[in-house]
Amino acid sequence: MKLDIIGLDPSMSNFGLVKGVYDIETGKVEIRDMILTETKKGSNKQVRQNSDDLRRATEIVRASKHHIQQASVVFAELPVGSQSSRGQTNYGVCLGILASIDKPLIQITPNQIKKLVGGKLTTSKQEVIEWAMERHPEAPWLTQKRKGETIVLGKNEHLADAIAAIYVGLQEDQFRQLVDSLKNFIKVA
Repeated sequence: MKLDIIGLDPSMSNFGLVKGVYDIETGKVEIRDMILTETKKGSNKQVRQNSDDLRRATEIVRASKHHIQQASVVFAELPVGSQSSRGQTNYGVCLGILASIDKPLIQITPNQIKKLVGGKLTTSKQEVIEWAMERHPEAPWLTQKRKGETIVLGKNEHLADAIAAIYVGLQEDQFRQLVDSLKNFIKVA
């Protein structure tokens, strides 16, 4: 049996979403699509900041809602708080988007991702990208041609974090219990 899964790395500027399939029998993950929703702060000084925040949140929801609705389980790196009011606004918007997900949501911390990938809390963004690309070279990574050479873009960090969130989530008790329940349900049916 296979489950449609989603990995999320939520942020108001770069919202990473990875669509995949998890095979319950083999434990294998297949990445089917990766979407990075980039929203920029509005440049129109006539627009109130809260209206611009709402516009950006709406862009994220519109870009991700359809994909999330197709999934059986969502794995999400939860954002952490900030000292600045702007950072707290971003934090609140991301939590609101995650709270609206009407699917089993497996919550992951940034530290769990760093420990899984590098075994230490100082794991770099580049290490996370390399780790994810090693596991899923077939995934549609964001690249650019420069002087005839294909360059992997740094903004893949958000997609790599979403992939890592999936792998951390697969080890969580909440997910294991969900899979056990599904297996038992299939036996009964």
